[in-house]
Amino acid sequence: MHFDLTDLRLFVAVADAGSITAGASASALSLAAASARLRQLEDQAGVDLLERGRRGVQLTPAGRALLRHARRIGGDVARLRGELAEYAAGQRATVRLLANTAALSEWLPERVADFLVAHPSLDLTLVESGSVEAADAVRDAAADLAVIADHATRHGLDDAPLGHDRLVLACARTHRWAQAPSLALTALFDEAFLGLSGDSALQRHLLARAAAAGGRLHWRAHVPGMEALCRMVARGAGVAIVSESAARRSTVADALAIVPLAEDWATRTLWLVARDFAALPVPARQLADWLRATAPAA
Repeated sequence: MHFDLTDLRLFVAVADAGSITAGASASALSLAAASARLRQLEDQAGVDLLERGRRGVQLTPAGRALLRHARRIGGDVARLRGELAEYAAGQRATVRLLANTAALSEWLPERVADFLVAHPSLDLTLVESGSVEAADAVRDAAADLAVIADHATRHGLDDAPLGHDRLVLACARTHRWAQAPSLALTALFDEAFLGLSGDSALQRHLLARAAAAGGRLHWRAHVPGMEALCRMVARGAGVAIVSESAARRSTVADALAIVPLAEDWATRTLWLVARDFAALPVPARQLADWLRATAPAA
């Protein structure tokens, strides 16, 4: 049985997007070409890999098995290219790093920018992901490294602490909770919330925490970007749960009240994880060493 790397990359893209159309676009293929490749892949496997419906596609059990292996193969190919790039003049290596919302918006930008300046022959794919999903992606070799919060299990992974992150309630200084010493999430179920738009890892995390507490959050609007979110909160349009550092660094920080959350999960340690730091390809190991060296002292 022969598996083409392009087919496997397409299959992963379709599985991640839940749509053949979106997966084809992400793979720079026409819908017709992508559909033909997927049918050929199923013919070679001798089994259906996708359940096609009006609202997209879902993986069959065989499809889930293929996805696990396709991710590992993709990770191995990326690592191979990284290793060869050390020897091939002019060939560029790409490191894949996943990170949760807080790390991506607050902790990583300046650090990875400085890394790229210092390593002009390396490229970086930086993707937002929930901490649990990011840790799983590293285990499955779908990513070289991930920055995750400590609610995600690090079992089977090498890890290194990078710093601390605290989630807080941000509200306008005229809001009724502005002077509160701290608040439990259950006290906020009746509030009008502003959240991040798109498939934000922070958004998914808050939805899960609210459900675990026996309630739900009322989302009045979803906003693209942390700075825009803080600016709307400062105008009194709603409240938001954000990283404390994001609120304090905002251009409207003086108009925001920052209220601690009385929840164990609100204060988190950020961890850098890999399957094995010592076994990483040189480019990924260079990034891991850079991030650990620039972490604040405990």
